[in-house]
Amino acid sequence: MKVHLVDATYELFRAYYGAPKKTNAAGREIGAALGLLRSLLLMLRGEEVTHVGCAFDHVIESFRNDLFAGYKTGAGIEPELAGQFELAEEVTRALGLVTWPMVEFEADDAMATAAARWAGHDGVEQVVIASPDKDLTQCVTENRVVCWDRRRQIVLDEKGVQEKFGVSPASIPDYLALVGDAADGLPGIFGWGKKSTAQVLAHYGSIESIPANAADWEVKPRRAYDLAANLRHEREEALLYRKLATLREDVPLEESLEDLEWRGASRKEIEVLSRELDDDALVERVPRFQD
Repeated sequence: MKVHLVDATYELFRAYYGAPKKTNAAGREIGAALGLLRSLLLMLRGEEVTHVGCAFDHVIESFRNDLFAGYKTGAGIEPELAGQFELAEEVTRALGLVTWPMVEFEADDAMATAAARWAGHDGVEQVVIASPDKDLTQCVTENRVVCWDRRRQIVLDEKGVQEKFGVSPASIPDYLALVGDAADGLPGIFGWGKKSTAQVLAHYGSIESIPANAADWEVKPRRAYDLAANLRHEREEALLYRKLATLREDVPLEESLEDLEWRGASRKEIEVLSRELDDDALVERVPRFQD
């Protein structure tokens, strides 16, 4: 079997910015939630999609905001999008999908925990993380845990991560710490670009293993002495950024692998949802009901 872990927050954002806006009879904006629903229904028609978990950032802030003031927050999120977060969770539950709404942790942490827990489980052929988020590529393990960009239909295994970023999945947190990640509010270390970072980490693997002086480096990217000096001056910051970029694998998920098996949607909940979403044909689109 394959276990599919869905980055539902990403899917909701993608639907909001990619699908037409729509309001229901009560004047509530529902376009993103409706787009999420249709996207998931399409995925659930796949023959290999048998076990599914959906992770949400119920709130954008997490424990990482306590560690670094510059980390991403909910500031700037369109109110019409923020207003659909809870409705989106109702969508996944109505579909009969295991739903993880994260508050202290992030959705990425839930998926990282699930991937680590079930990748080696008897009967699990592959864990598929349905997200293009580069943070999640650190979870990739050979061909047992892969990342799947549904929009582009690109699957990244360990070799694919190496080819795309120039480093192994294990070095992705170090890579993001040095290069920075604007989406998460990580500034990175001055001067460290994608190419130089990949060249250095491909050789040394981690920030701690990089010699303090460029004269001792066994690889020589451009401006190596400047890079080494900048890292020396901001080593503590770099280690903090790596901690922020490292996904947690200890989220207390209560479900078992058997709980993730998709047995169909709840007809009653889908009927209620069809009225909320002003979609009378919704019931007909659901491929399977559990009741």
